[in-house]
Amino acid sequence: MTDVSVRPMIEEDIPFIAEWMLEIALWQRYGMTWEQIDGELHAAMHQGDLLLVADADEPAAGMAWCMMSGMFGSQPYLKRLGVNPAFSGRKIGQLLLQRVEREACDLGKRTLFLLVSDFNLDAQRFYRSHGYQPLGVLPGFAIESVSELIFRKDLTSLAY
Repeated sequence: MTDVSVRPMIEEDIPFIAEWMLEIALWQRYGMTWEQIDGELHAAMHQGDLLLVADADEPAAGMAWCMMSGMFGSQPYLKRLGVNPAFSGRKIGQLLLQRVEREACDLGKRTLFLLVSDFNLDAQRFYRSHGYQPLGVLPGFAIESVSELIFRKDLTSLAY
């Protein structure tokens, strides 16, 4: 197993990310397409959102996208966090999440928000194990048949 490094995303990472995202049932359920992934990530780059990738045995084995003022126009919103299934179990998601939290703390942000699908029990366990607490439910927010759970973490006690 090689080391994993986290760095800012560059345009050349986007095809790698789109390729593995399209293999994941979660993103398929949300109807993600190559064009949508490509367009959203390029737009996020131009908006100045925090975009990170984790390199392992290949580039962009994981990615995180955080809008630093995305929740209520003031607090960070973690829009996407994903790992190439071929690299599952290597703590890539944890490394990316910790880096997002550290970046938010460095900007003086107090809270980090995210949404998790009601059916995505693995993600719910992952975020709970990293100190995130559920706040509420948004029924039919992205897909009519799916509720999104709002999760929040207080960042003020973190020592990065």
